[in-house]
Amino acid sequence: MSVLSLLRQGNPLADVERQREILEDRRNTSLPQFQAVLANSGLSDLRRGTLQTLQVNVGKLCNQTCRHCHVDAGPDRRELMSREDFEHCLRIIRESDVQTIDITGGAPEMNPHFEWFVTEVRRLNRHVIDRCNLTILSAPGYTHLPRFLADHQVEIVASLPCYLEENCDSQRGDGVFRKSIEALKLLNGLGYGVNGGQLTLSLVYNPVGPSLPPNQQKLEQSYRDQLRQRYSIEFNQLYTITNMPISRFLDDLITSGRYEEYMSLLVNSFNRDAVDGLMCRSTISVDWQGYLFDCDFNQMLDLPMANEARTHISHISTKDLMNRSIAVGRHCFGCTAGAGSSCGGALLKADRC
Repeated sequence: MSVLSLLRQGNPLADVERQREILEDRRNTSLPQFQAVLANSGLSDLRRGTLQTLQVNVGKLCNQTCRHCHVDAGPDRRELMSREDFEHCLRIIRESDVQTIDITGGAPEMNPHFEWFVTEVRRLNRHVIDRCNLTILSAPGYTHLPRFLADHQVEIVASLPCYLEENCDSQRGDGVFRKSIEALKLLNGLGYGVNGGQLTLSLVYNPVGPSLPPNQQKLEQSYRDQLRQRYSIEFNQLYTITNMPISRFLDDLITSGRYEEYMSLLVNSFNRDAVDGLMCRSTISVDWQGYLFDCDFNQMLDLPMANEARTHISHISTKDLMNRSIAVGRHCFGCTAGAGSSCGGALLKADRC
């Protein structure tokens, strides 16, 4: 695994326009356009309803460089949300009925305004999610974070792509699994994931290679059994998330010669039932510069909201974001394949897949 992001490598796929060219290549007639598949399933377009979640990507700085990362985050990235744009996010929260603030990155905790922002959002009595890579909790300068997150009753959604050390480290880097296990034990000690407690600890599974996630309920039980037996670790729930053909995972697919195979798998696994629960229908995404997108994946492809130029959060209100069309592309097959996929895991139970 490289220790550098695609950007620092000078990889052509660091350019999102190049990624979009590959994904939307109309000469590739073996892969249909997502909009056409939607239309064939009886939907003219996707539309957002009531806005329930504001997802804030606070930057690309991270202490890890994971193979599957659709953000191309890493220690060599310095893009971080400014205090001014955090203030704009707070205005939107105050003016709206949005109940969940989903903070992501990079490692979101590495933004110097992270703790201040969490504190302000909790003062507004909104639910906060921290998408945590776990290893940041033992990094120098961040060891106070577990207590801070617990004190502010922040839900932790933590990436742990496997309960086996070899598989986890192959995706996230040598030594990551052991550090993650120690972090989970620490969080359990603070009351996270403990039965009957009020502190929620969710784990996230991504397939190691170009395949769909297995059944979420069955895999959750396997995680629960293995982590409990091997390490006495508890958690609340497991989310299975499909790897999106974006950024580093797209590079991995192309390098291994499996891009067409994986995209065909996503297309052939399209599930109309998954469309109803897509996160873009109730979520808006804000990038580190304060620009708005229909979802975090569209953000990484710099795909503006449908029928709009790039829109900054300072120029909009929440009523402008509801009941409007959502921008789509071939990458959207990743969210509608099999049981469906979102930042909250599978969208459907096994009997609807």
